[in-house]
Amino acid sequence: MKELMTKWEGTTFPEWIRGLPEIDVPFDGVRGWLLQAGAKQVVFFDIQPVGAVPAHSHGAQWGIVVEGEMELTIGDETKIYRSGDWYYIPEGVMHSANFLTRVSVIDVFSEPDRWKAKQ
Repeated sequence: MKELMTKWEGTTFPEWIRGLPEIDVPFDGVRGWLLQAGAKQVVFFDIQPVGAVPAHSHGAQWGIVVEGEMELTIGDETKIYRSGDWYYIPEGVMHSANFLTRVSVIDVFSEPDRWKAKQ
């Protein structure tokens, strides 16, 4: 008999990535696993359809959508990003996102301390 999946099972990312330190995310329905790379960070995000993430800014960010789709506003430009699409957010540029489906993304941050691992 097939077991019921929890909302985190079935993620795109394999167990060995989910074995990385999990980040402390201030949004319910968002999980991320941190790969610390010296002066940069890589985060593997699994995002439930949580709706809007408010506008904010930080250091430069490059990302790629692995699965799903999201609406991303960078500065004054809003686009829908789907599997295989990549984006770049320059340092200090305001940006926001809207997640209406489950989305998996990989983000690389220019800041070595953008995210902290859960304690």
